[in-house]
Amino acid sequence: MRELMPIVTKFLVLESNATFTGQRKSLIFKQHKETRFKFIHSQLLHFFLPSRPFIPNEDPFINECYQRDAMIGALILAGIEDGDLLITADVDEIPSAHTINLLQNCDGYPPIMHLQLRNYLYSFEFLVDNNSWRSNVEIFYKNSTKYEHIRKTDYLLADAGWHCSFCFRHIRDFVFKMQAYSHADRVRYASFLDPKRIQNLICKGSDLFDMLPEEYTFQELISKMGSIARSFSGVHLPKYLLENIEAYKYLLPGNCRREPDPVRSFSYGGLQ
Repeated sequence: MRELMPIVTKFLVLESNATFTGQRKSLIFKQHKETRFKFIHSQLLHFFLPSRPFIPNEDPFINECYQRDAMIGALILAGIEDGDLLITADVDEIPSAHTINLLQNCDGYPPIMHLQLRNYLYSFEFLVDNNSWRSNVEIFYKNSTKYEHIRKTDYLLADAGWHCSFCFRHIRDFVFKMQAYSHADRVRYASFLDPKRIQNLICKGSDLFDMLPEEYTFQELISKMGSIARSFSGVHLPKYLLENIEAYKYLLPGNCRREPDPVRSFSYGGLQ
């Protein structure tokens, strides 16, 4: 939000009271909308999405699709109009301000484009690759636009921002996501949730689920075997991060140790 606040007209947040795996959760964003997120209040539209009945052993992607489908209805309620530029991204996918500014000031680009994002894991110390592409921008049309996290076009805008996966401040945030998101079946053993194990893997740049890289060729698979190579560069990172280094040390190279879990307050993890 800090990165795009000078550029974006409206931010839409759709919050549910359950995770993709059916776990009940508090409406954390709603609780802190007037405090932590007060800086964006005039540009922010927040909607509540009640959880649907969750069937035991149901595929979490069914719940994920339900929540994504609800986004289009929320967009219309928020007042989006045909011809508006719509940015769709997961919360850990951050298009850069200069990318959106470019699109606002140019004509003739395709009606739908994916954004090529630098793909990081745990922090901006571990650059996985430059192949994150699911975030997209498109010209909104009520009868045709769908909120989907799939490939929609072959057009890709290069070097358009950042995707920082599992970039959390506290270990308990890692544990929560590992059990709550669509790929929760990757937690094959209870030991995977051990805080000491998680902390050790973060500092190594190794996979939390002890899995092989998800690639389509043996060459790419072999090239990504083992821990991720470290990057010590602070070039081309989100502006707000570089202006608030002390507050977000855990996101910068050389600071892999996570902060102690707070006793009572819910932790927020990444950048605003």
